Amino acid sequence: MENLALIDSFSEFKDDKLIDRVTLMAILEDVFRNALKKKFGSDDNFDIIINPDKGDMEIWRRRVIVADEDLDFENEEITLTEARKIEPDFEIGEEVSEEVKLIDLGRRAILALRQNLISKIHEHDNTNLYKQFKDLIGEIYTAEVHHVRPRVVILVDDEGNEIVLPKEKQIPSDFFRKGDNVRGIIENVELKGNKPQIVMSRTSEKFLEKLFEQEIPEVFDGLIMVKNVVRIPGEKAKVAVDSYDDRIDPVGACVGMKGSRIHGIVRELGNENIDVINYTNNIQLFITRALSPAKVSSIKINEEQKRAEVYLKLDEVSKAIGRGGHNIKLAGLLTGYELDVIREGNVADEEDDVELTEFSDEIEAWVIDEFAKIGLDTAKSVLKQDVADLVRRTDLEEETILDVMRILKSEFES
Repeated sequence: MENLALIDSFSEFKDDKLIDRVTLMAILEDVFRNALKKKFGSDDNFDIIINPDKGDMEIWRRRVIVADEDLDFENEEITLTEARKIEPDFEIGEEVSEEVKLIDLGRRAILALRQNLISKIHEHDNTNLYKQFKDLIGEIYTAEVHHVRPRVVILVDDEGNEIVLPKEKQIPSDFFRKGDNVRGIIENVELKGNKPQIVMSRTSEKFLEKLFEQEIPEVFDGLIMVKNVVRIPGEKAKVAVDSYDDRIDPVGACVGMKGSRIHGIVRELGNENIDVINYTNNIQLFITRALSPAKVSSIKINEEQKRAEVYLKLDEVSKAIGRGGHNIKLAGLLTGYELDVIREGNVADEEDDVELTEFSDEIEAWVIDEFAKIGLDTAKSVLKQDVADLVRRTDLEEETILDVMRILKSEFES
């Protein structure tokens, strides 16, 4: 009963750590065998009998009876005199089994057993946790903000497991307070020492793909397939979708009436602008769709180099490039082609036109770069634009734009 009482005292870890009784018994046997090796040099002649239903265990040591003067290995042998104290009719050569009481191991050994048990249980927990979250990689997970640090947000789930959301895995507009619920995908699980580090991401393309699965029934049911997802987190994303069923409009189903279906996804991603595009194997058509809202005049494909020359009218160039170059960059990532924009326009106008870089002595380089980001790299391409529209599409102030236009106009007037 001494063994049973000691096991019951150890069993508090079972309740704290939610370890099943059988696993606890297996850990106990391992721990006790290590203790027996330390105490007696070997555990080969010990039998450990565990009853997981009752939570009881017994330890028995087997020794061979030898003549009193022939005792060489005390752990494996017992003298005839000592054996007959147990059973009077024992003879030399027979085997004796004696129960070993844990209390006989000594107080220090029992404290070491307890510490070793704690260590083994933590190791077991960490192994199980690692396996559990390894299976969740790429899946959406929700956890609560526990602590906000400058470079990482520490989250805790319902089971008390700690999850980290690094700064670089957060959408730029993300702002968290303690107690907030946060959704993201489990991106990675690493063992740091013996403890698993679970990493969440909100910037991954996989997160957007999984949000489509959660929010759009046809995607969840497999009627609509998400073929590819590309993102500039918090700014813009493009999602190519397809369906084997000709009766389903994949783009319409994903966007919903007046954007009702995609609105929740956009809100989750900090108002990230999401373009949903019909996928096609026709690469020219796919590139055309990917560059929306720009209207493409024609495309010249180089299959070997995975490049495409995209011909656009002058007033479509800025739409194709998009604010900060985001539209053309994402279109290239979505289609897998490097896209070169070729402007179409009046030849005479182009001959008379002047590159903005020619005005670098009057216009600062960063201002020229702002215009270039939206596809305006010549004087006439800027002068054709509406001032209010330029204010909206660039990071330039109205006063700066008006000053640039004054400089450009004077060039042609002269």
